[in-house]
Amino acid sequence: MSHHRPDTLVHAPLGRESAYPEDYDAGLLYPIERAANRAPLGIEAGALPFVGEDEWHAFEVSWLNARGKPIVAVARFRLPADSPRLIESKSWKLYLNGFNQTRFASQEEVVATLERDLAEAARAAVGVELFGVDDAVLVPKRLPGECIDDRDIEIDDYTPSAEHLRVGEEVVEETLHSHLLKSNCPVTGQPDWGSVLVRYRGPRLDRDGLLRYLIGYRQHQDFHEHCVEHIFMDLMARARPERLLVLARYVRRGGLDISPWRATPGERPPSPLRLARQ
Repeated sequence: MSHHRPDTLVHAPLGRESAYPEDYDAGLLYPIERAANRAPLGIEAGALPFVGEDEWHAFEVSWLNARGKPIVAVARFRLPADSPRLIESKSWKLYLNGFNQTRFASQEEVVATLERDLAEAARAAVGVELFGVDDAVLVPKRLPGECIDDRDIEIDDYTPSAEHLRVGEEVVEETLHSHLLKSNCPVTGQPDWGSVLVRYRGPRLDRDGLLRYLIGYRQHQDFHEHCVEHIFMDLMARARPERLLVLARYVRRGGLDISPWRATPGERPPSPLRLARQ
């Protein structure tokens, strides 16, 4: 598959050798305009066809307290889908590493600093929560609904094709999921492994076709957020459901995992969950 660095990432740290910072520096965050990647899907900035968030977990968060003693935590960030910008993942990691040798008077100061810097980069309010590494909220859970991965199908197409999406006449309300989602980083080509959940009310989806479609992302190069938006738009166009939620939970890389979800207005994802593979 052809590989090139998108124009929006020419100066990004992703795919480049980087010195890890020892000092806090909000300037390390590298924002990327969402509009360029949404345009090919027919998504206009002022009229999004979905609601949603990009939920991030950072497992390598540490800082020094006022006396120089290290504190460690796991962070959950929620970046709204209607923010003009997303934040490139390696720059986010480098930024967080700048906290490692920085003193903060309290955890509240850490949260306030993160909220301020991330909002400036994304041009929207970003939710920030910090958890202890043994916090019960981080215990892995399972995706709800029926897994479609055991279907005995033959595959010879590893690029996304909405032609695989077919529906019947019966209107149903159901939740399906697959752990066979894989896409590739658009810059480094590294594999991004994930699980995807589809919850909808509308004409019944053909499960063989849905699985073929999802597996079609296996050689697709794009960011996690854009893959989820691509899936959402294709399902809306081909299946025309009354309600739809698409949620992907990607395996962590570099201490960060990204779990975007997009939905028709009024839909919400299941309560916060983290899978064992994350």
